[in-house]
Amino acid sequence: MKRTQRLLLSLFSGVLLSLAWLGFPGWILFIAFLPLLVIDKFFVDRKEEYRSVSFWGHAFLAVFTWNILTTWWIMHATLVGAAMAIITNSFLMSLVLWLAHMARRKFRSNLGYICLAVFWISFEYFHFHWDIEWPWLQLGNGFANNVKMIQWYEFTGTFGGTLWVLAMNILIFKLLVQLQERIANRERVISLVSMAVALFVPLIISWSMYAGYKEESKPKQVAIVQPNVDPYSEEYDMRAETKKRDNFLKLAASVTDNNTDFIVGPETVFENPGYWNEAELNSNGFVHSMKGFMNNYDHAELLFGVSSYKVYPNKAEATLTARTSQDGTSYDRFNTAIFLDRNGEEQIYHKSKLVVGVEKMPFMKYLGFIRDIVINIGGTTGSLGRQEAASNFVSADGTMVAPVICYESVFGEYVTDYVKKGAELIFIITNDGWWKNTPGYKQHMSFARLRAIETRRSIARSANTGISCFINQRGDVSQPTPWWQEAAISGSINANSELTFYVKHGDYIARAALFLSVLLVLLLVVKRFR
Repeated sequence: MKRTQRLLLSLFSGVLLSLAWLGFPGWILFIAFLPLLVIDKFFVDRKEEYRSVSFWGHAFLAVFTWNILTTWWIMHATLVGAAMAIITNSFLMSLVLWLAHMARRKFRSNLGYICLAVFWISFEYFHFHWDIEWPWLQLGNGFANNVKMIQWYEFTGTFGGTLWVLAMNILIFKLLVQLQERIANRERVISLVSMAVALFVPLIISWSMYAGYKEESKPKQVAIVQPNVDPYSEEYDMRAETKKRDNFLKLAASVTDNNTDFIVGPETVFENPGYWNEAELNSNGFVHSMKGFMNNYDHAELLFGVSSYKVYPNKAEATLTARTSQDGTSYDRFNTAIFLDRNGEEQIYHKSKLVVGVEKMPFMKYLGFIRDIVINIGGTTGSLGRQEAASNFVSADGTMVAPVICYESVFGEYVTDYVKKGAELIFIITNDGWWKNTPGYKQHMSFARLRAIETRRSIARSANTGISCFINQRGDVSQPTPWWQEAAISGSINANSELTFYVKHGDYIARAALFLSVLLVLLLVVKRFR
């Protein structure tokens, strides 16, 4: 195989991997790794002639193509951040594929392919839990717009989808190799049956679950507001903030009545943190006007996002992310969700999963000394404050709702923490306007469908601009709002208190893969030095 052919195969694999994030069916992922597996086999068969690093270059080209085709839109918020995200993620992905290739050189065929699966799943799990979290391109996310295929995510979460994709690619590739090399009919039949079982059993189970799933009737009437503020031309003085409040309440009034239980606004309805001292919410003029609006209705409670700050009595009580004002005061800034209940109380939740480079500087514990000189790449220098764990808002009638802010909706296991603590509904508030009219905001909305299936919780999603919508417990979307338009919608969604298997056990597939990866890497090291 000529080098040009190998490069074209690498590019083709990258294109195939990207299609599920660009609106094409998720099942394309079942063949997306095949070109790379062809290259892998080429180098394994000629391992005496080529070093393993030869495969790494092809792997990097494939995953770099995948990353740039699917996440280029980050550049609208931060050009430097986009370059860092795409290059870093591509490098890490290529290292995983390279390690799997080295295992294929040392182990028998089947064990080598098992290494590919468990190494990749371990990498995805790692990407959920280190300080530069970027699980956007998790393979299991590729089925976000094909919810009839993945109803069993309530048992496995998205890692079940990742395992499905990898297994299908490996089984299809092995069958193609057997056909090409004229392997015995018995082995080809076994491979064909294995591939058919791996494909059709999950599909049949999912279709059956989708057709048979019935929501328990626990209706809550929810109004969603989409103010459509341009984050690139937004102003933050008192006049501008007052105008945003008035427009928000006008839109809310158009869909709110005496049957409305909740009104949901997007992330950072109010962007100027100077007006949102958390210790003074009782005297906050915006809060008073919001409560006055709620009093026009019998049941309505209000959830919306702000940029807020909290002052610490002294530096000893300040957090690692705290800033110091000119007068020496220590304070933290937060991306905050505020809930105004019917009892007149304010409840607060601080965003926990922060966007690297925009809302937080990674490895603050070790790199805090450069926080004052780090470049601003699309948001704030330094880091916002955060709360350590998920927490729910409690309505006057006892209903618990999960306030999921923007990026947090990408983290399946994190969202289960709200549900384990009693959340019966999920409200996602976000500002997707930073990405402009690109695939980014569509991808972000689609991931919410996965959270609905994993937790079997109805979702109300309020975006600053498209797509605001309702999502039922099967992952079906209703009343999606258009991009770049002011909008307000109202609908009924059902609360649910039952816990799914995935909520109870989380990412157990990934933890098992991580354990196996450690054993296989140790075995690989032993074989390397023998």
